[in-house]
Parts: sequence; C-alpha cells; structure tokens
Amino acid sequence: MDVLQTLRYFSAVAQSGSFTAAAALLNTTTTNVSKAVTSLEARLQTRLINRTTRRLALTEAGTRYLQRCERILEEIREADEEAGTAQVMPAGRLKIHAMSAIGNHYVIDAIARYREIHPTVMFDLTVTNRLPDLLEEGYDMSIVLARDLPDSGFVAQRLGITYSILCASPTYVARRGMPISPAALLEHDCLKIVNTVMPVEHWVFEGPSGIEAVETPLSPFHVNTADAMTVAIRNGMGIGIQPIASAVEGLRAGTLVRVLPDYRLEALNMFAIYPSRKFVDAKIKTWVEFLKTAIPGVLEADEKVVGASIKN
Repeated sequence: MDVLQTLRYFSAVAQSGSFTAAAALLNTTTTNVSKAVTSLEARLQTRLINRTTRRLALTEAGTRYLQRCERILEEIREADEEAGTAQVMPAGRLKIHAMSAIGNHYVIDAIARYREIHPTVMFDLTVTNRLPDLLEEGYDMSIVLARDLPDSGFVAQRLGITYSILCASPTYVARRGMPISPAALLEHDCLKIVNTVMPVEHWVFEGPSGIEAVETPLSPFHVNTADAMTVAIRNGMGIGIQPIASAVEGLRAGTLVRVLPDYRLEALNMFAIYPSRKFVDAKIKTWVEFLKTAIPGVLEADEKVVGASIKN
C-alpha cells in the first residue's frame, strides 16, 4: 500500500475512533485498515495508536503525526480540486507562441477580446518566426502559418487560410514604374523576407495562368519579419512580400500600393498547435474555440481591404 493511502487510513481511524468505522468510511475491510496502521507504525518505528478491546487512543507521537497528516491530506485535496477545476473553469496563465505577422495583427487582438469573456486567464505571448519545441520550451500552444505541418503527434487545429501579396510605396512606383507581370520583377528592387515560411530564391505566384515561379534578382535588403518589411517598403526601398495582416493598414492609409494585383503568393494555413488531445485544460479548450470562431471573420475582413485596394 502506498504511503498516501496509509496516511488516509490512519487519519480515518483517528477521526472516527475505531477501525470498523474507518473501514466503513473508506469502503474497505477492517483488516485492511488494521494492516495499514500497523505497517505505518512499523515503518516509523513508533506507536501511534494505543489499542484496547474497548477503545483506541492516540499516543503523543500519534497526535503530532495526525496534525501533519491532516495538513498534507488537505493540501492534496486542494490540489485535486484545483486540477479538476482547471478542466471546467478557464483560469491561470497561458504561455503561447505566434509567428510575427499573425501575432502582432491577429493574436494580440484576439487575446484582448478573449479576456473580456475570461478575465481570469493571463497570457505570456512570444512572437518569433520559427516553429518552437512546445514541450522543450514549455509552450501551451503555437499559432503558425504553414503550407503543411510535419507529423509531430501534437494536435493541430486549422484556424483559416491566408496569403501574401506584393506591395510597394507610391513613391517607389512613381520613380520606377509598376511591373505588369511577374517576369518584370527582374527589373526592380525585390526586398526579401528570410524566415521558415517565405521562399528566398524564388517567389511562387498564383495568377490568371495558374502557378508561376519567378527567380528573384539579387536583393538590396533582407529582413526576417513582415512588419520590418512593411517599414522598408513604406520608405520606398523596393517591392516586397506582405502577408495580408501586415499590408492592410498601409493599403487603407495609402502608404502602400498593391503590385501585380492579379497575382498572390501561395496560400498558407493558419494552425493552432498544442501538445495533447486528452484532459485539455479549460483555458486551452476555450481559447482554441474562441480562435476558431474569431479568426476566420478577421481574415475575411482583411481580404475585403485587399480587394478594395485593387479597385482603387
């Protein structure tokens, strides 16, 4: 019998005043209870209960031991209740990772709206353009863009589909002109995002004639995040890839213009990835369900902005 169970048996005997009453309380036999207490005393080399044919009485050592046992058992009861509550009531801290464009433009906004519903949930958000090791780095979830995911054994919920477009600044277009085909990009300064999602050596477009790949010329500027690329494009440095999330604000404001409006880069899936399907914490479960409801609407609204920029 394990130590914890032995403590429960001893506590039940001390509280009820008899082995028989303790056995009834614990739904076991009197023999099991007696053996448990005898085993505990043998392990401690201390008598905890004086027994007569009529009554039981705790020894001085037994009284002190019972006080400590009760504190331990109460801590365990509280821990069990807290763990059980975590399955039904969202509370505590979520440590999540998101790729930069979707983290800055979608996830933070979603966190703010989610916390209006569940204010007892707190967030630690890390924004980087890489796929983290969830278990090694202790993340509860990662929100990423990818064509497909490697087989990791993790749970992956698809939140929506998005894509990237080419943008330039009005000053760049006025100075260098607007390319009319992907091949014409060879005559322009093509700025490149270097990360695990965006291709560097060539850009693959979906256009009127289907899939078209273009080898990009030597780039005057490399950077690793879409938001940093937005700043470079806005400053007239050249033409660059912009995820819709990073482009919408500039398109609305007129600081960015869409290049090759009939073309877009390959679509990417947005995934929420988390370690386990079993015994999912309530805060993770409700957060995933919130994202599945909220993100598609935001993606659709951003696509409308991109579509409006074509007409303008």
